[in-house]
Amino acid sequence: MKKIGLLSDTHGWLNPAVFEFFKDCDEIWHVGDIGGTDVADSLSAFKPLRAVYGNIDDQKIRLMFPKINIFTIENVKVMMTHIGGYPNRYEPGIKELIIKEKPNIFISGHSHILKVMNDKDLHLLHINPGAAGNTGFHKVITMLRFQIDGSDIKNMELYEKQRNY
Repeated sequence: MKKIGLLSDTHGWLNPAVFEFFKDCDEIWHVGDIGGTDVADSLSAFKPLRAVYGNIDDQKIRLMFPKINIFTIENVKVMMTHIGGYPNRYEPGIKELIIKEKPNIFISGHSHILKVMNDKDLHLLHINPGAAGNTGFHKVITMLRFQIDGSDIKNMELYEKQRNY
């Protein structure tokens, strides 16, 4: 069993609550718009980090992380990219890649809107963890943690806190 911490859109600011909320996690996954190598370095010094770059990320981050990250953990295939869309409204090329790769979980960020939903047509769990940073239109900072046990995805928990402007 693996415990996963999931966040997106930090935009160069790492909420100190990350370290408490993800303290029991085995890995942290960041779905882009990291905003700087200091955020990536802090996360990877804390826990193993899997990430993708986002549209605001500079060349340093783009050299550290791919645009699309596809991997298997336990018996679950995961596909992550920053700008991916949602079921029935995927970004161009994403639906075709999902059909080809057949992930069990598809994770994207970018919208700053937390969503966890099943895509019944493509047989996957779609997750957008919202935004963990303090830049953007969102009023609530969100992060997720969950467990992957064999092929089961379970015990999803939400961190949410009003932003201080």
